[in-house]
Amino acid sequence: MVARTLTWAVAATATLGAITALPDRPVQPSTATVVFTGTVTSTGAPVAGASVQIMPWGTAGLTDASGVYRISVADAKQGDAAIIKVHSLGYAEVTVTARVTAELVRADVQMSAQQVGLEEIVVTGSGKDAARVRELERSPLPMSAQNFAPSVALPAPACCDSLRRSDPRDFNTEGYAAIDENPFLGAITNPLSTFSIDVDRASYANVRRFLNEGRLPPKDAVRIEELVNYFSYDDAAPNGGAPFAVTTELAPAPWQPAHRLLRIGLKAKTIEKASIPASNLVFLMDVSGSMASPDKLPLLKQAFGLLVNELRAEDRVAMVVYAGAAGLVLESTPGSQKEQILEAIERLDAGGSTAGGEGIRLAYEVARKNHIDGGNNRVILATDGDFNVGASSDAEMMRLIEDKRRQGTFLTVLGFGTGNIKDSKMELLADKGNGNYAYIDDLMEARKVLIEEMGGTLFAVAKDVKLQVEFNPERVKGYRLIGYENRLLAAEDFNDDRKDAGELGAGHSVTALYEVVLHGAESDVEIRGIDALRYQTPQDARGNSNGELAFVKLRWKAPDGEKSTLMDHAVSARTTGHGKDFTFSAAVAAFGMILRDSPHRGDATYDRVLAWARAGVGEDRGGYRSGFVDLVQRAKHIAGPIAAGEERPVR
Repeated sequence: MVARTLTWAVAATATLGAITALPDRPVQPSTATVVFTGTVTSTGAPVAGASVQIMPWGTAGLTDASGVYRISVADAKQGDAAIIKVHSLGYAEVTVTARVTAELVRADVQMSAQQVGLEEIVVTGSGKDAARVRELERSPLPMSAQNFAPSVALPAPACCDSLRRSDPRDFNTEGYAAIDENPFLGAITNPLSTFSIDVDRASYANVRRFLNEGRLPPKDAVRIEELVNYFSYDDAAPNGGAPFAVTTELAPAPWQPAHRLLRIGLKAKTIEKASIPASNLVFLMDVSGSMASPDKLPLLKQAFGLLVNELRAEDRVAMVVYAGAAGLVLESTPGSQKEQILEAIERLDAGGSTAGGEGIRLAYEVARKNHIDGGNNRVILATDGDFNVGASSDAEMMRLIEDKRRQGTFLTVLGFGTGNIKDSKMELLADKGNGNYAYIDDLMEARKVLIEEMGGTLFAVAKDVKLQVEFNPERVKGYRLIGYENRLLAAEDFNDDRKDAGELGAGHSVTALYEVVLHGAESDVEIRGIDALRYQTPQDARGNSNGELAFVKLRWKAPDGEKSTLMDHAVSARTTGHGKDFTFSAAVAAFGMILRDSPHRGDATYDRVLAWARAGVGEDRGGYRSGFVDLVQRAKHIAGPIAAGEERPVR
């Protein structure tokens, strides 16, 4: 229990729970921001991860590990009536009523455990190492959000080890694209490295899901660039007309000190919510039978509820669902009509097969009909990716999405659930739709993606962003791009404005890491090259280096533009020293290499990754870096005998 010292409070009543009334100074009538706070408990223990919604404003939040919530409501005024709804998995929903008489409303809520018929219990965990319990109802009826609520920290039943061993998800149809890790290339014969940026972050949340379930992820589920880019970095923001700025750092690679690690950071400009152009959004929701489990449609509904609460009056939302067929369940509706939108979401149930192709077509048609010139026109697809009815081939959907992208409608993809998630398909759709792909494993992740990073998730400041690095062969013997294997481009694609590439959202940060072998370094890595040429000799640029290690070039287009702009940045060969962002991003990359059992992991071990990560935690806004430390500890524990001998590095 966390003690709170109150300066303001209100008188209130509750249908369940207790509210403390401590008015200790007069309050002048006004319209201002009111803070609702309190502690949610059950039999004296805090309830973490409970969803708290403040009506009629619709603002929502979650309780922390101590059961405490703190939610700010704008434009509330003295005398307003408030309804505080609290729900959490395994507990009866609580409704508390209060009246605003001060700038702080305190409502301490007591919840009662609710019996739920269990068909299966699966022990999972949170980024803070708490156990989560997912419950599947026995009822054959479709499940709704009132049956399921956010995951909470509960003690693991003694039966769970045996249940986990018989986990039906061990026999799943999840699909991941094969990843062949980038090799070391010779700088003389391959001086150019070209790729599309990637701001997808789905792999990190999906890896976390596997580890929280007590198992290591499949190697191909680990996309190292997405692990690294899950975190924000404190690189300098742009101060000119460009939509982003470039920062570089160079220091010894922690896992192989004889090598250098080059970090290239992009920081997009931040746009205040009030300044973001009006949005024309179409929620495209999978309500097929495969979405019935609590970590799918019920979680999806809660996640979209959070987003609805952030909409402005000038924003519009339509809703398309698909199962055996596709249908429009909500015409384009102003963001000011939150109750109507939330009611449409709440009515959704799961059942039937999955006409994904038909749903995508209808969603784009609705988006076109309500197109906002100069606005943010976007389809948000939420699914487990299990398309199995209708026009569902990757090629057909890809062509459709590319065509709509050129017409100005972008695509964001949110993945949910376990057992049949089609990761490779969802990543492909997002890439071709000039959007991003996120995996939602719990309500906290939904808040991160849709609330904390709303600008970056939903509004692009640049599209078709391509990066090309030219390495100086006078100083560089070889190099390796860490990750981005499915984002590689031909050198000629860099100047080709017809070539699609990634988009960069408002406030997003992107990091690319290169492991570099300098001439004279003691290294036994294999560096790929070619035979001597018969008719020409590769230039080695000796005498023209000007102390440079590499030269970075970037191209991008405005979100509504067709002609690219060029930016360049020279990288000094001098070691620049490194800060916490460098150290932390290196730790995350090393962790990914360990999970992939990469031949390039050098001296990286779980213990060393933990040391590097702790050294790079820094200010840690939101606690995400500390959550990573917890995740590495969990992976080490799961690896067991493998981790016990980790000081004998795999090369």
